[in-house]
Amino acid sequence: MENEIAITDAADADRYEARDATGNLMGFVDYQRSGEVIAFRHAETLPEFRGQGVAGRIAAKSLDDARAAGLRVRPACPYYQQFIEKHPEYADLVDEPK
Repeated sequence: MENEIAITDAADADRYEARDATGNLMGFVDYQRSGEVIAFRHAETLPEFRGQGVAGRIAAKSLDDARAAGLRVRPACPYYQQFIEKHPEYADLVDEPK
């Protein structure tokens, strides 16, 4: 079903993945973790799943997980930069460059 999207941290691949109910990869975000900082580097939704809110669901889950783990966030990906601008409840997670 369209609404059944599972977002998981595929830590062995350094990315969050979205999969549908049958296990098809819908989208992902690559990240790099260094100490207490996680940098979200590249988000992509596969063409056949665009327009279904996949990227937003991945962003929200990954940012919620970062908050729960006490991590600071570097939104290196333009999508994450825009997502955080539109969702200021995540702005406090942003790690300012030194």
